[in-house]
Formats: sequence, structure tokens, C-alpha cells
Amino acid sequence: MTELSWLTLLPPFVAIGLALLTRQVYLALFAGIWLGFFLLNGSGFFPSLAEALDGVLAILANAGDAKVVMFTLVIGAFIVTLERSGAVSGFVHFLERIRWVTNGVRAQWMAWLVGIVIFIESNITVLVAGTVSRPLFDRYRIAREKLAYIIDSTSAPVCMLIPLNAWGAFNLGLLDGLGVDDPLKVLLASIPLNLYAITAVALTAYTIARNYNPGPMAAAEARTSSGDVDGLSTTDSSKENVFGEKSHIKPRALNMFLPVLVLILAMPLFLWITGDGKIFEGSGSTSVLWASLTALATVSVLVLIQRGMTLDELSHTWMEGAGRMLPLAIILVLALALGAVSKALGTGQYVAGLVGDSIPVGLLPVVIFLVSGVIAFSVGSSWGTFSIMLPIAIPVAGALGADPVLFVAAVLSGGIFGDHSSPISDTTIVSSLAAGTEHIEHVRTQLPYALQAGAISALGFVALGYLML
Repeated sequence: MTELSWLTLLPPFVAIGLALLTRQVYLALFAGIWLGFFLLNGSGFFPSLAEALDGVLAILANAGDAKVVMFTLVIGAFIVTLERSGAVSGFVHFLERIRWVTNGVRAQWMAWLVGIVIFIESNITVLVAGTVSRPLFDRYRIAREKLAYIIDSTSAPVCMLIPLNAWGAFNLGLLDGLGVDDPLKVLLASIPLNLYAITAVALTAYTIARNYNPGPMAAAEARTSSGDVDGLSTTDSSKENVFGEKSHIKPRALNMFLPVLVLILAMPLFLWITGDGKIFEGSGSTSVLWASLTALATVSVLVLIQRGMTLDELSHTWMEGAGRMLPLAIILVLALALGAVSKALGTGQYVAGLVGDSIPVGLLPVVIFLVSGVIAFSVGSSWGTFSIMLPIAIPVAGALGADPVLFVAAVLSGGIFGDHSSPISDTTIVSSLAAGTEHIEHVRTQLPYALQAGAISALGFVALGYLML
């Protein structure tokens, strides 16, 4: 396939449609990959199947993607080790002792605050916030779908608003490669104009403060308040074994605070190391992997010192945790493969090319925002969207003689908007797992919020376009 056409849209939309209709995410993603290779090479039905399998395996041949997959398994080991070490119940007991989380509203605020504070990596944010908050949500009968929405809405958006992480390093690398003068200044200047990230975080706070539950979320809250947590009978979250801990292990808040602190500090440290002293030039995939390994080592050493587990028990815990994340790792590989074949087909370029030259200059920011959102929704990757749209938006700004800041903000906002709404986004998937809710239910309950934040952001970009251009 050499010419761009509407056919390039089929693989991502087939994957999304099948995922929503059948709830079989693995098969839906692979169907999209298979169709993509069928269109890409023009080979037969079965030869394209072999090409699709090779395309999936090729993802693991890429060192950066392989590190992300390995990070997924390591963070699974880290989370289960935290649970078994008494960390989560210790942290919950600490909150009870200070009498701060005493009701469902404060449990929601805690999840929101954890999402704000832990800005080192979007998946780490949702995993930590989900692990800490889920027992409290169950105890106070707040829907796990609400937890998934809160942690999803304070992960990628916060990572963009506080870009001292791999997100910042990735986008700085793109801006620098596109010849932008002083890319750090441009990225920082785009933060106040990143309307979707700001609106998503603010709307989440409003939702907590006003108990705002549109559409499917209201049904999820009603179900949970009646005692049905994720379709199961409610258990008493105050029991010690709810966290999967052994009866002899003493709950210790230290086992939560110290490893998470190490996790937070290790990420910028490894960015600095891999960037040879320049934090924004570091390797995001390498840094997040080593940060998670360092955090896992920290909690493991604490458990051994406290004699909570033997080394044999600890190693089995690591494997169990990694095993829990294996389904996610498979979905990540499939999503990356779908993104790769969509990129090869020119899906992003085709969607961007639909934007004609006759669009008024003042409307360009909102068009860039919406196109970025469609691409991110289709491929399930905000980073992939950034890499497609920034090379288009920056030259447009240059051709107009305009400051690229607003165009950068529109791309970044749109990428997060589409990623936040997409059922094949890794952050959306991780949020479902961390909150312990069914993935499609998380997508259904979150979508009304995302669309509202997207509409507010679109209106904002219209106003900024006419004010600044």
C-alpha cells in the first residue's frame, strides 16, 4: 500500500470497535494488527498473519519497548511485594491514626493527591495510587470505577504539567530534533496552555467536591453503595488479609513511605545519569526500569531485615507479582505493534492531511488539538501522537511566523485527550488493573468526563487561537 487513503484508518478503528463490542482486548488488538499488515504489504490472508506475528515479535527486538515491557513485570513484583510486606495496611492504619481518611470523600481526595504528588511516570502513578486507595474505596463503598477515573485523570495530565520525568525528556528530544530554539523554554511555556491536562485535573477535583457522577458513573456508584463491588459481594476491607498479607507480618507505614520515596527520587536521578548530567536528555525507558528495580530492591531489603519473608518466599512473591502483570504486558506489546503498523500505513499523516489549507489561522490550534485527539484515540498512544503531530505543527507555526508554544500545547493536549479516552491506551488499561475494575467499564464511565474536558479545551483553543495568532 503506497497511497494514503481512508483504508489506513481501518486497523485502529477495527481494533477499537472489536474491543468495545466483544470485550476481548487481545483478539481485537491482534485483529487490527493482522488487518494492518494485510493492507500494508498486499499479501494474502494467511501470509499477512505470519507478518503480523513477526510484527508483534519485532516490538521486543526494540530495546526501548522491551524495557517498557520488563518495567511492567518489575512494577508488578514491586506492587505485590508492597502488599505482602504490610506496607499498604500500614499506610492505611497511619491514615486512620491521623484521622484524615475518615469517609469516602477523603478517600477520593487522597487518591487525587497521590496522583498529583507522584509525577514521575504515568503508570507508576496509577499503580501506587490504586494500590493505596482501593481498600479505602471498598471500605467506604465508593465505586472502583471512580477510583480508576481519578487515578487515570491525575497520571498523564500531571506528568505533562510537571515534566520532570520521561514525558518531559521525550518531548524535549522531539522539539530539539525539530530545530526548535530553546526547546526547554518552549516546553515550559506550553504548560499553562496545556488546556486538557489542566481541565482534566480540575474536573476530577470538581467531581470529588460535588459528587458529580454523569451517566454510567452514577450507575456504578449506585451498584457499589448497595454492597456490590465490581460485581462481587463486598468484603470487609478492614481485615488484615484484604491486602494479601501473611498473618505474622506487622503493618508498617515505613514499608510504603521509603520504597515510594526511593521510586520518586530514583527516576530523575537515573534521567540525570543516563543523560550524562543533563536530566532532560536522559533515557526515559532505561530510567523508569532502573527506578522500579531500585524500589523493588528497597522493599525487599526491608522485608528481609524485618524477617517478614524468607528469600525463597520473597522470590515467589516477585514471580507472582510479575505474573499478575503478564496480561498487561501482552496488551502493551500488542498495542505497540498496532501503533507501529498504523504508523507504517501513514494513519497519522492521513488524518493530519484531512486538515485543508483553507482553515482560518485562528482555528488551527483547535484543529491540531482535535486531530491529535483522534490519532491518540486510534493508536492508543499519546507519545506516538506527539511524534506524529509535532513534526507537522512546528513547521506550520514556522510558516506562519508564529510562536510555536500554542501549537505545541495543542498537540500535547490532544495527545492526552485521545489517550485518556482510548480503550487501547496503556494508561487506561493500567488504571483499570490498579483500581480492580473491568476495563471496558472503566472506559464507559470515564468517557463522559473526558469528552466534557475535551469540549472545554476545544473552546479554549478557539479563544487562544484568535487571541494569540
